[in-house]
Amino acid sequence: MKKLFVALLLVTAVCQIHAQQAKYVFYFIGDGMGLNQVNTTEMFLAEVEGRIGIKPLLFPSFPVASHANSHSATSSVTDSAAAGTALATGVKTYNGAMGVDADKNPVESFAEKAKKAGKRVGITTSVSIDHATPGTHYAHEINRNMYYEIALWLPKSNFDFFAGSGFQKPEKTYDGKDAPSIFPIFEEAGYTLARGVNEYKAKRDGAKKMILMEKAENNQTSLRYAIDRQPGDLTLPEITESAIDFLMKEDAKKGFFLMVEGGKIDYAGHANDAATMAYELEDMDNAVKVAYEFYKKHPKETLIVVTADHETGGLSMGRSSGGYALNLKVLANQKQSIDVLSKYITDLRKQDKVTWEDVKALLGEKMGFWKEISITWEQEKQLRDCFEETFTKNKTKFDENLYSRTEALATVAKQVMAEQACLLWSSGSHTAAYVPIFAIGAGSQEFSGRMDNTDIIKKIAKVSGVKW
Repeated sequence: MKKLFVALLLVTAVCQIHAQQAKYVFYFIGDGMGLNQVNTTEMFLAEVEGRIGIKPLLFPSFPVASHANSHSATSSVTDSAAAGTALATGVKTYNGAMGVDADKNPVESFAEKAKKAGKRVGITTSVSIDHATPGTHYAHEINRNMYYEIALWLPKSNFDFFAGSGFQKPEKTYDGKDAPSIFPIFEEAGYTLARGVNEYKAKRDGAKKMILMEKAENNQTSLRYAIDRQPGDLTLPEITESAIDFLMKEDAKKGFFLMVEGGKIDYAGHANDAATMAYELEDMDNAVKVAYEFYKKHPKETLIVVTADHETGGLSMGRSSGGYALNLKVLANQKQSIDVLSKYITDLRKQDKVTWEDVKALLGEKMGFWKEISITWEQEKQLRDCFEETFTKNKTKFDENLYSRTEALATVAKQVMAEQACLLWSSGSHTAAYVPIFAIGAGSQEFSGRMDNTDIIKKIAKVSGVKW
């Protein structure tokens, strides 16, 4: 009887382990996506519908929600490379490191372990494939800016699918020397290169390994912001759909691991561009929806984890000047990113005898000022003073952040929009705020409770059966 009881316990334990094992793993990383970025987006979408509250996105509605610390080994405020390394390998490192530990020793990522275990692997992003977050899953370099050298690790990984805008420096080494193009190197390693979704579909059946990029004529180092998107642009939901399609097209009986980065949430955070940030976050949610449709077909074998590497911008919601206020619906009047608005202002500058009325017309059309949004006298004065300085006196000024360089007048317009929306940004860089974690599916219960960012990938390994 005792032997039978022990046997039953063992069978029960094995069944429980099997029940929580995730054959298919989706790992979404919203670069720069703090808790307030998520909350702002949901409240903005509700206000656009004319009500106070939230319009729930899909992934924040997942049954498991928690948070993690994001500090690196050398700083309370991490950069994307150190945070990406933690999320990819479970090891803390110094800011700027790519897939190496604090002593600069290479550290194997979960993606590399999963590939060795027989799983198919995809690494995708809305920015360049050699950027910090995607690079930490396949490369091992001491400096995140070694783009050419990082790209050379791609064929060594033998991963099945890569996607993003392209590559930062395909023919130039870190020290500025000319180098052989990386694209023939990829092709010699058995990768098929596809520019755009249509070309992917045409080449899919004959490809053993695939690199999907934006169309060459767009010449982007990142995908276009969702708010600026043009017909035919490659999108993160399309990338996610293509990745699933490719990873499942051949023998995937051991499953797959797919990392999807919403990389331009961070870009918008560095620019303190709230409207653009909200649309980027909604766009990543649309990519999660693609994965969720897959999950519904394989609910007992699929895990979806959504998290972030760090928060960008120190975003806070609400201004108290004579009362509590939040007015996010005004963001809907912004028709393009501040980067694109800056280009419109530069083009306007090229015309002869530009007047204040010309600038007002442009800002009215692109930002809704004086039309849908009644700006204050003080706000108009800020804009007018900047116009006088940069147009009338011809003292052109540009403000720079990590990823963009914008006309001073565009910067002031952005600040006015933030004031109108009752939003505050404390930084143009990263902060040490907690990052959120959301999970659903096989083994998702492992992701409840506060944790360190290094714990997330270890838990993914645990529930997917990949030896750590």
